[in-house]
Amino acid sequence: MNTYPQRKAIRLQSYDYSKNGLYFVTICINEQKCLLGRIIDNDIILNDAGNMIKKWYQNIETKFKDIFCLDFIIMPNHIHFILHIDSPNDRTDNNIISIVQWFKIMTTNEYIKNVKKNNWQPFNKKLWQRSFYEHIIRNEVSYHQIATYIEHNPYNWKKDKLYVKE
Repeated sequence: MNTYPQRKAIRLQSYDYSKNGLYFVTICINEQKCLLGRIIDNDIILNDAGNMIKKWYQNIETKFKDIFCLDFIIMPNHIHFILHIDSPNDRTDNNIISIVQWFKIMTTNEYIKNVKKNNWQPFNKKLWQRSFYEHIIRNEVSYHQIATYIEHNPYNWKKDKLYVKE
């Protein structure tokens, strides 16, 4: 008898995450610590860590063939973004999971260097939560709703389920 809680799978078991399409992704800072900036007057003011996250997000297109970075927002304790896989073969060599894994590794390594070198606020054991949230965007209406959600995220910060009072 297994007495340990079982982690629920959050990916669609039969879905190919390397297929062409749009993907809405949310990655959260471990323990929901606000390490990336602050919301002031309904705008996100990124700190150095937030700007570093932005740099690595913008490098995704350079690193991964057939991947295009669309709408994104960096919040104090998470990031939302939309990735577009557009390969002539209807699928790419990389999938959303490997892209997010690469992004987490690169940002964590640079964050650790800056904790040591520039006294950035340390994190507890890991920078990012273990997994991430994704949603397959299936039509244009859904895309526009999610893009609007991303754009208005700083304005709605205090209503967000990830909101943490600073």
